[in-house]
Amino acid sequence: MEEIENGLRLVANIKSGDFVPFLSETGEMDGEVLQVNGGKTGFGFHIYRMLPGQRTIPHRHIGDEEFFVLEGDIRDHDGYVYKPGDLVCLKSGTKHYSVSEQGCTLVVYLRDADDL
Repeated sequence: MEEIENGLRLVANIKSGDFVPFLSETGEMDGEVLQVNGGKTGFGFHIYRMLPGQRTIPHRHIGDEEFFVLEGDIRDHDGYVYKPGDLVCLKSGTKHYSVSEQGCTLVVYLRDADDL
């Protein structure tokens, strides 16, 4: 089997990668993202990190949001608490915001509305 060509393998490490701000549509900080797919920041497959005390901007999903909680705490506006190890799917049309008292790290897959 041949070696994988340069440019076809993209790697970022959760411990040493460069997280970039994930900004809401209004330009507000809405977490940090590490991704390698070259797509729109915060969409597709990525690592999402909330800082301690952070709250996301209320939003409605166009397309399903799927995430896996790696570490930390995250609670939705209705009081539902997700814990490390939870694999979650919030269906298209879900409206919510989340809060993380201690901070959290999630693996996320979120389709861009332009891809639906």
